[in-house]
This record gives sequence, C-alpha cells and structure tokens, in this order.
Amino acid sequence: MDVTEDEVQAAVALADVMTTDTLEGIRDNYRDAVEELLEAKAHGERTQPPEAPAPMIDLMAALEASVQKAREARGETEATVHELPAKKKTARKAAKKTTRPAEGRTPRRRA
Repeated sequence: MDVTEDEVQAAVALADVMTTDTLEGIRDNYRDAVEELLEAKAHGERTQPPEAPAPMIDLMAALEASVQKAREARGETEATVHELPAKKKTARKAAKKTTRPAEGRTPRRRA
C-alpha cells in the first residue's frame, strides 16, 4: 500500500495530539475503589457488595441484526447458507529411508 507524505504527516500530527507527556489528570478509578475497600476493611467496617454489573449484550445477535439492516438498506435478499464440505483426510507419505549415512558421520553399529 502506498502512503502519501501528506497522510504520514496527518498520522504523526494525530498521534502528537492524542499523546501526553505526563499522566497528570488521569485517575485510576478502580484502584481508588479498591483502596477505599481495603481501608474500610482495615478499620473493621462492613462493606457493601458492588453494584450489579450492566446486563450482558449478545454480540452475535447485535452483529446479525446490523448485517441484516445493512442488507435491507442495500436491497439485498436473504443469503442462502450452504454446509461446508467435510475436510478430506490426506494420507501421509512415509519418510524416505536412506541406506547411506549423512556426510561426515559414521554409521552406527548394532550390537
């Protein structure tokens, strides 16, 4: 892929804008919550269980709905799904045995 000099300069400028030299202003909320919990437990306080997490999203269902919506927007009809053929097992060839020893090696003698 060919990239123009303008595209490279734009990418560098974007990276410069999005990066910082310091972590000033960035908070680790998870660490703060754990520290508060440990502090409370150290003082013998009872702690409350965390809030219930957000409900799980079925990503496959969301993806399928998105694809269906895009197809309908393009005027496409439902695609036909075909079963894939089973993989054929290929026979492995036996390694070719040589009677001559490799160069620089002496053959082993059998006892």
